Amino acid sequence: MASLTSIAEKFFDACETGKGWESCSTYCSADATFSAQASPLSEVKTLAQYTDWMKGIVALFPDARYELKSFATDEERKNVAAYAVFHATHTGQGGPVPPTGRRMSTDYVYVIQFKGEKIVHMTKIWNAELALQQVGWA
Repeated sequence: MASLTSIAEKFFDACETGKGWESCSTYCSADATFSAQASPLSEVKTLAQYTDWMKGIVALFPDARYELKSFATDEERKNVAAYAVFHATHTGQGGPVPPTGRRMSTDYVYVIQFKGEKIVHMTKIWNAELALQQVGWA
């Protein structure tokens, strides 16, 4: 039996490097849900939608990388919390405006909920408005 930590680490890396649902689905239930109190994600309700959204973000920010700051497993509550900083420069084509060449460094936390060995829900805690300002989208 794989540990929650190991599964969450593999999922986190696949998600953050823009692998999309095709790669991330291995670690999740087919109907895994997603939530965030962030305006760019207001219509995103499933983890499949979110991981594909991240795939699109990585295309807009080809130099995107994450800096993992903390990774904690709560076995009793069957969840993993990951705190990281996303660093990227808007140089890719697409998005709400032409490439701005501006950089962002934005803090975020994922709380990844498990049922058995599958991820069933993820919440993203993120100050989206500050990130959008940094890259000149707001």
